[in-house]
Amino acid sequence: MRYKRPLPKRVTGRFNAWMVGLRSSPRWGRWVRGRLTVVTYTGRRSGRGFSTPVAYERAADVVTIRVAMPERKLWWRNFTGEGGPMTLDLDGGERAGHGVARIDGKGRVTITVRLGEPPAPNGR
Repeated sequence: MRYKRPLPKRVTGRFNAWMVGLRSSPRWGRWVRGRLTVVTYTGRRSGRGFSTPVAYERAADVVTIRVAMPERKLWWRNFTGEGGPMTLDLDGGERAGHGVARIDGKGRVTITVRLGEPPAPNGR
C-alpha cells in the first residue's frame, strides 16, 4: 500500500534546504544548477510567497518540470487550470514565467513554464 498523504514538513524542509545548499555550493553548484532550480510562487489560497527547489529541463524559453511523487506534494496544484505566474532562478538571476500543470492518464504531473510571458488576465 502506498502512502498518499503529503510528506511531513520537517522532512521536506530539511531536504529542500539541503538541495538549495548543494545548488549554491562552490564545489558542486555548477553541476547541480544545470538541472536544479528554485521556483518561487504565490499560493493561490493563502496569498503567501513560497520557494521550492525542483529538477527541470529547458529548451530555449520553455522550462519543463516533472513533479516527482505528485500525490505527496501540494505545491504544483497552484498551476492547474490556466496556470499561474512564477519565477525561476536561471542563468544567474530570476526569470519570470507562466506555468501550467498537466496531469496525464497515469497520474504524472508536468508543469510547462513559458519564460517571459505576461501574467494571466485574472492577476495571478
